[in-house]
Amino acid sequence: QVQLVESGGGLVQPGGSLRLSCVASGSIFSLARMAWYRQAPGKSRELVAAIARDGTAYYADSVKGRFTISRDNALETQYLQMNSLKFEDTAVYYCNAQIGSTTRVNYWGQGTQVTVSS
Repeated sequence: QVQLVESGGGLVQPGGSLRLSCVASGSIFSLARMAWYRQAPGKSRELVAAIARDGTAYYADSVKGRFTISRDNALETQYLQMNSLKFEDTAVYYCNAQIGSTTRVNYWGQGTQVTVSS
């Protein structure tokens, strides 16, 4: 059974930092493109960052230069280091694992709240 468990969310002041973690179980990690999505109140879920199996990373324009995605295949864990946080980064952050090319299967974590507030 596949499970993704996020941790590391919380309340932080503008300009602060947080690191999110996502541990995967179910022997899929090495096969998966991993990603972080977020959903703010009243908005659609959006892709924040993604990292391929070979470590190639993608970032949404809104987080480039501030967020860093990484993965540790041995620990089956991905991370999102978030620096210089802004009010508009407030959202529930979701861990995503995507497997397959022609037919893609997505797995999701339960989400972790990140609140940027003074």
